[in-house]
Amino acid sequence: MYLDSAYIAKYYVNEVDSAPLRSLVERNPPLVSSSVCLAEVSCVFHRHAREGRLSLSRAGALTKVFLEDIDSGFWTLIPITDRLLRRVATQASGIPRNVYIRAADAVHLTTAQNEGETEIWTNDRHLLNAAPYFGLAGRTV
Repeated sequence: MYLDSAYIAKYYVNEVDSAPLRSLVERNPPLVSSSVCLAEVSCVFHRHAREGRLSLSRAGALTKVFLEDIDSGFWTLIPITDRLLRRVATQASGIPRNVYIRAADAVHLTTAQNEGETEIWTNDRHLLNAAPYFGLAGRTV
């Protein structure tokens, strides 16, 4: 099961749809994502602290738990290589100009595609909209 960074962060932070996401995640190992989530998820925690939804110490504690979960094998992270980035460039250049695509989303979509995934789980509307151009079904809880 491939999750983008938004859904990985949502697994740790209490939001409206976090409970159903946690249930889904815990029933569907193995859990895969791009290593770009290391930066993105920790920045989501920091954003929650900046916006006053988490204390800075709680954001740090969540980052620590997230890293421990990676170390324990709960999350399998796929490295970003030059070869992958070249594929991202090729894939992104073929997307219609009316489709909004961000670099990290393209990395996630290309990684999921490379790993043989057929679905990508997220609540990010732009990523969900771009998923079919990578041969993926965008899924949300």
